[in-house]
Amino acid sequence: MAQSTAQKAEIIAKYAQSQGDTGSSQVQVALLTARINELTEHFKANPKDHHSRRGLLKMVSRRRKLLDYLKRTNLDGYKALIESLGLRK
Repeated sequence: MAQSTAQKAEIIAKYAQSQGDTGSSQVQVALLTARINELTEHFKANPKDHHSRRGLLKMVSRRRKLLDYLKRTNLDGYKALIESLGLRK
């Protein structure tokens, strides 16, 4: 199931750098992570859904590229983001 507007607004409010910030790397990574987590749960119930799996792989790739960019430009922000999202073990 897709994210509701309230869920998106909550994520944006938590990771936004300033008022009205919806396009920063931190916000985009947080939104992608939420969608990836939802799709991961979907695949536990629907293991043969290969069309959605392709979309999941594209989202993971996009998140990886954004994280690489963030790591190059803002190392402190990168570390804080991956810690708050729980992306690294």
